[in-house]
Amino acid sequence: MIPDWVREAKKAVGHDVETLKGRLPLLEYLRRQNWTSRRAGRFEYVGLCPLHKESRPSFYVNTRKDVFYCHGCGQGGDLIRFVQLSRQASFRQSLAYLDPPIHREADWTALLKQAAEFYQQQLDRYPEALEYLRQRGLHDPALIRELCIGYAPGGVLRHQLTTQGHSFSVLREAGLINTQGTDALYQRIVFPLRQSEQIVNLYGRSIGTAFAHRFLPGGKGGLYAWEKVRHCPQVILVEGLFDYAVLRQAGFSNVTCSLGTHLNADQFRQLCDGPHTIYIVFDDDINQSGQQAAAQLAHRLAAQGIPACRVLLPEGHDPNSFFVGGGDARQFQSLLEAAQL
Repeated sequence: MIPDWVREAKKAVGHDVETLKGRLPLLEYLRRQNWTSRRAGRFEYVGLCPLHKESRPSFYVNTRKDVFYCHGCGQGGDLIRFVQLSRQASFRQSLAYLDPPIHREADWTALLKQAAEFYQQQLDRYPEALEYLRQRGLHDPALIRELCIGYAPGGVLRHQLTTQGHSFSVLREAGLINTQGTDALYQRIVFPLRQSEQIVNLYGRSIGTAFAHRFLPGGKGGLYAWEKVRHCPQVILVEGLFDYAVLRQAGFSNVTCSLGTHLNADQFRQLCDGPHTIYIVFDDDINQSGQQAAAQLAHRLAAQGIPACRVLLPEGHDPNSFFVGGGDARQFQSLLEAAQL
């Protein structure tokens, strides 16, 4: 028969249990709780059981397996099981006790902020990164600084962040480096993604063909720069960050970005929050996937009472390529005025 605590552990979601136990070995936790012990073997320690009263030591900890067993009361398990027993807590409560979400989120915010600032410092040092921005039509230094755009050259992020007190395991857990210690966003232009003014993720746009574009693990948050446009009566919605950047550069301040054609629940809710008219400017792909997504989104918004217009770009173009190919603000404004409900 499977014990209840094992069954509950298998049902738990949203927690990286092994990572948590790797950060805090059982023996270290017990010593923080003032448990005294003596070595009883190559990988074993023994002491009085913290779970019941006894006069002779019968509580063993195996550091290789990272588990405990008491020959007196018959209880055994891992770190989380010990917290369950000692604090009379559920599995989920024990996880929260060992790794408080508030503290973890605060650490994550600080880590991503430091990584983003480091990438910003690298941008001007690498001509290939600046050249890529120019090829994508982005040349306004003030806007580049405002958007906190950076560059990941690779090979230096781990040293930078570990000297600031972040462990290798934390950098791995955040997805900033891989198992070899290499920068996960290597040779990519980096955009910080914010929600409520805090960085929630980083997006890396590859400057070549060898690497795919990627987010770090976790959600992409809400609409990009939504706070700047949430009170605008007309909002231009694009799918890519370079689409957003060139429109801002061309003088359109009422722009936001969904980071893809598939909006998450928070993003859709934001578009429905207030009396806006939404101008959807998705890519005019050869397979028409962008325009199909735009039509579906317009229908969903209309069902919520939000006017939505589909802006039709020249065939094969997205907003970025439209401006890179010679389009200007006046011509784009004409496309907005001709948008279809």
